[in-house]
Parts: sequence; structure tokens; C-alpha cells
Amino acid sequence: MRWGTQPRWARWVAAIYVIGFVEGTGSHAYDVIRGGLHAYRYWPLPSQLFFHALLVLDLLVAVWVVLAHPMGPPLGATTMAADLAANWWANWDGIVNDPLYYVKLVGLAPITLFGIFVLATALPLHRTFRQGLSRQGLSPNAPYR
Repeated sequence: MRWGTQPRWARWVAAIYVIGFVEGTGSHAYDVIRGGLHAYRYWPLPSQLFFHALLVLDLLVAVWVVLAHPMGPPLGATTMAADLAANWWANWDGIVNDPLYYVKLVGLAPITLFGIFVLATALPLHRTFRQGLSRQGLSPNAPYR
């Protein structure tokens, strides 16, 4: 682990990533345990498939960020962009009809805020993780060890 070489801001950002993506894994695991393969049956089929894939993707992002792997932040940004698109797509009619319903501490509002945070910080965190490899004498272009 290369956390000793990372700046303080990167440690805080990475901690927020890990908390958010582990929470996402737990949320999707709970949904699947409770509803089985049909946990998202009221969502469009592409969203259903994606939400099941998030069980693996969210956890993979969290692990890669804990390991300071340079691909963790880009995978996190890609995952959150797709997650935001799927959630906004499925909730759009409700947002248009009653936008204040979605202003609460669970659901679309915190997912959106976390997604914006991840999208805004993915590139700087990725660069910092790559620099951490260089400081340890590893090539950022070499396969990860």
C-alpha cells in the first residue's frame, strides 16, 4: 500500500470513495437478498442488469482505491456516471411531477451528490495514485503489482 506517499487531500478523497462505494455495495446486496434476481423488476431492463453488476463494480472500485490503484478513480467515475444515468432515467417522471419528493437523505439526492464528487475528483486522484507509483520506483505504465 502506498498511502504514506499520498497527500492528505488524496487520503480524504479516497476515504470518501471507499465509504460511498462500500455503502453502494451493501445497498445493492441488501436489495438482491431481499428481492432476489427480480429486485429491480420495476426498472428498465438495462438498469436492472447494471444494478446487479454494481455488486461487483462498487466493491472493485473500493478495493482498488484502498490499494491506491490508478485505475480505481476512473472506474469509479465511469460507474457513477452510469449509475446516475440509470437512476435519473428511471426516476425522471417522478422528478418532473414532484421534485421535492426527491430532496431527502436517501435515494437520488445523495447518489447524485456522491456521483458529482466522484466525477469531479477522479482525474486528480488518478494522477496522484500514478505519481505514487513513480515515487516508489514503479512505472505507472507497468502492470500493477
